[in-house]
Amino acid sequence: MKNIYIIRHCEAEGQEPEAPLTNNGQTQAVDVAAFFENRKIDRIISSPFKRAIQSIQPLANEINIEIETDQQLAERVLSSLIMPDWFVKLRATYDDFDLAYEGGETSREAANRILGVVDDVLKSDAEDTILVTHGGLISLLLNHYNKNFGFEQWRTLSNPDIYILKLDQHISLERIWEAEKDNL
Repeated sequence: MKNIYIIRHCEAEGQEPEAPLTNNGQTQAVDVAAFFENRKIDRIISSPFKRAIQSIQPLANEINIEIETDQQLAERVLSSLIMPDWFVKLRATYDDFDLAYEGGETSREAANRILGVVDDVLKSDAEDTILVTHGGLISLLLNHYNKNFGFEQWRTLSNPDIYILKLDQHISLERIWEAEKDNL
């Protein structure tokens, strides 16, 4: 059986690649480490964005695992242009997975990036892997396994958020952050 933990980064100061975690986000990162206290982890793969790495650094330090970075887990680029109506434009990409804006990628292209990482993890020897990435990519991955997960569900993702994808004879996907974080 393979377990892939999918983590949305903690609260950050901005959207740019070098945006760090807020003070609250740093506290959340410690909470994420505590969440994994009794779970076996073989591998950690993160978006190269600073907020993603900082979200998992406390756990990596605690269990002495090096964080691998993978550009395939970087934030989705909706467009290279500033779009005041980006929210409406983003919603449209959930209705049409092949819709692209100038300088951006389609939902299908972004989904294929994270699915490629999942496929690589499935081919690896690691049984329990953490992927740390961004809400947009996570929502597209979740949509791959559950077609009811779309734009409205993306809006409900928290910072941080954690899902587990279990793969053996069957595939199961479950949000575990909300279910267990109150028990810390």
